[in-house]
Amino acid sequence: MRITRNRCARAIAGTAILALTLAACGGSASDSAGGSTTSQTTHGPPTLHLAIGGESEEGFDPTLGWGRYGSPLFQSTLLQRDADLNIVPDLATDYEVSEDGLTWTVQLRTDAVFTDGTPVTAADVAYTFTTAATQGGLTDVTGLDSAVATDEHTVELRLTEPRSAFINRLVSLGIVPEHAHGDGYTSAPVGSGPYRLVDWQRGQQMTVERNPDYYGEAPEFERVVFVFSDEDATLAAARAGEVHVASVPAALATHTIPGMELLSVESIDNRAISFPAVPDEGALSETGAPIGNDVTADTAIREAVSTAVDRQALVDGILEGFGSPATGPVDGAPWDEPSVEITDADPARAGELLEEAGWLPGADGIREKDGLRAQFDLVYPASDSLRQGLAVSVADMAAEVGIEATPVGASWEEIEQRMHTDAVLFGWGSHDPTEMYNLYHSSQAGVGYWNPGYYGNPAVDAHLDAAMTATDQDTANEAWRAAQLDSDGGGFSTDYPWVWLVNLDHTYFVDECLDLGDLQIEPHGHGWPITAGISSWRWTC
Repeated sequence: MRITRNRCARAIAGTAILALTLAACGGSASDSAGGSTTSQTTHGPPTLHLAIGGESEEGFDPTLGWGRYGSPLFQSTLLQRDADLNIVPDLATDYEVSEDGLTWTVQLRTDAVFTDGTPVTAADVAYTFTTAATQGGLTDVTGLDSAVATDEHTVELRLTEPRSAFINRLVSLGIVPEHAHGDGYTSAPVGSGPYRLVDWQRGQQMTVERNPDYYGEAPEFERVVFVFSDEDATLAAARAGEVHVASVPAALATHTIPGMELLSVESIDNRAISFPAVPDEGALSETGAPIGNDVTADTAIREAVSTAVDRQALVDGILEGFGSPATGPVDGAPWDEPSVEITDADPARAGELLEEAGWLPGADGIREKDGLRAQFDLVYPASDSLRQGLAVSVADMAAEVGIEATPVGASWEEIEQRMHTDAVLFGWGSHDPTEMYNLYHSSQAGVGYWNPGYYGNPAVDAHLDAAMTATDQDTANEAWRAAQLDSDGGGFSTDYPWVWLVNLDHTYFVDECLDLGDLQIEPHGHGWPITAGISSWRWTC
């Protein structure tokens, strides 16, 4: 078995991710697209079959969140990231940001058309951003005041305040046609991307075909069938030669499949425990869910768990070696503060922290303080075997220092009711630092899945606000790092509202004749991040 590692390694550490000019990316629109090609000689099968999960229950509307964790496939974006995560053109040929950071002026290419034959215009871009800002979906266009088409191929995106992370909206938000964006769009999207949707049988499979009018490099494969199956069925399909790419969890990546190679792609897809950071005072969230936990509200409990966890053992035992220890939400990113990295588990130190905070061993070895028992439920999605394994292992490690963490599998509906009162195993990971803002800023407490523990620290809020409103990326990155650990020794890394466990490698079995080219470090596994470079996939046999 050959394990192919992404050559980019931790390329996300490159500061070019948030370059503010296309010139800094070293490319132009023609460089990125490689020229328009409407016909392609295909030496391999005309149809690829992929079992890579990621079926979107909400459909394929970017204004509601489709594409935020990878390529939207059916739609184009203004900008995109190349294999090294540098920002390069897509629909945009150029853009500039005003000195005050409030106006982003974007120039569009003139040869892009939607799959219904109508041209892509600045009015469509303005409509897309305006709609995304008012839909209340998962696409975060916070700070947009207005989007205005100043001519057919120029759009101004005007903000209420500077937002250093706004460039990520230009990268992730697929452009939809104003004239065809209505009822039914989610299941019959019209876009200007490399493929168009032909048939979607929910829960079974989806067929897409090459867009003959795509302005960029034409994909080699005429059709792609996405097969939606569980982990065991996916592995069986790969063994039977029924799929060309199969996404499998680490536990199944140790198998050998004749005719397929194992591709292990590094990611910033992480797993972490969210802890309620406030005591139980009978408060309720806006949705009526209870808030607070008297045990986990004590920072010593949270820090002790983090200190006791052997992250490398989790990687070796639960991930079968396909991953790395995680000590923050943005490991390796240019806004990461590397000095907060936790290198080794230290159960002895965890015990000392608990002793110093007054948590003393009870008769059965579980610590107690002021009549409270050091016990909490550690909730995970019942359908997720990996998170179950992490929960059980973390519980064993916590028990060694006198903390009783009880693993509990639950549905997402139940988790939504319990995530403000119980520790929960979540998964995150984005190329956008806005995610860090949402996980830690007090204004996001109880907003969806953001900051479920109701953590709040005024100093952290100030650093996060400074990062978000910075007008240059160096200043923003300095503030992002200070939010983690500032010059006074504070920051969210010393408060432990989240305990970060592991970063996953994404593992795929790939037909040995299929070359996927240079792959990005992938974000969280929603959607199909591996298809970001699908136009460059080639059959080599």
